[in-house]
Amino acid sequence: MEKSRLEIKVGLFVAVVLLVLAVVMIQFSKGTSLFRGTYRIKLHTQNVGGLKEQSSVLLAGVAVGTVKKIQLDRSGTNVTVLLQIYKDFPIYHDARFVIESAGFLGDQFVSVIPTANTEPKLADGADVTCQVPFNIQEVARSAAGFIQRIDETAKKLDASVTDLRAQVLNAQTLANFSVAMTNLQVVSEQAVATITDLKQLVATNTDQVNLAISNAVLFSAKLASLADEASVILATNGANLTAATKNITDVSETAKRLAADLQAGKGLAGTVLQNPELATHVQAIAANLAITSSNLNRLGLWGILWSHKPDSTNAQPAAPTKLQTPRNQP
Repeated sequence: MEKSRLEIKVGLFVAVVLLVLAVVMIQFSKGTSLFRGTYRIKLHTQNVGGLKEQSSVLLAGVAVGTVKKIQLDRSGTNVTVLLQIYKDFPIYHDARFVIESAGFLGDQFVSVIPTANTEPKLADGADVTCQVPFNIQEVARSAAGFIQRIDETAKKLDASVTDLRAQVLNAQTLANFSVAMTNLQVVSEQAVATITDLKQLVATNTDQVNLAISNAVLFSAKLASLADEASVILATNGANLTAATKNITDVSETAKRLAADLQAGKGLAGTVLQNPELATHVQAIAANLAITSSNLNRLGLWGILWSHKPDSTNAQPAAPTKLQTPRNQP
């Protein structure tokens, strides 16, 4: 009995020693020590990716602690990561915390990126913000969607090219295009020939062209001189032109007033125009004057006076001779 109890005690001791050695080996493998002082930092982020407890904390690539605990908030939108940092490695408040991975598919860890290292240092229990880790699966999904959109765009482009070939690049269109190119070539040849003829015409008529240009220059010079002379005349006779213009204006105003007076029946002419009886008398006087002038032309002044001379043998005065109206007035 005593021997069996001793064996049990020895076995328990060996098991405890092995357990302690295992714990010590695990701690040393994670870079922690049971005999080094530490302080805690709380990280707040929206997603920790594949970060696990006991993951390493690296400061500028050097292991300075481990991830002690990962806890999801009650809201389910934020995650709190508790870091255990050795007191030998102070971290300043301007440092950045990022969750990164070792290699492309390696384990994730917390990377502390120092900047200017300005005071103060982070104390035990300090709260900091951590950037969301790079999610390769999300990027892959986005890339897959982008590739799908590119594939759809390529299909649409291929369909557009097919429609273009069917509608535009058909046999009829190509034939018309060939005809158009032929016509364009003919037109270009004719244009070249026309330009050549024009050059020959200019070359053979250089003297005439130069003379025409000289005449045009001389005409423009004379025209400019005439314009200068006209300007001088206008400048020297401006007062006279102004007076003449004023006189014309006055005459037109006077003519307007006379016309208005005639229409209103003012003056002799207006009275004659407005009075029918006077107008009849004036017409009779004009007719008598016409007869008298005609008799003067035909008989003369003495002939008219002799025809009106009284007869000395007759006591009674003779009746006045009526002036005859000429048959053919001059």
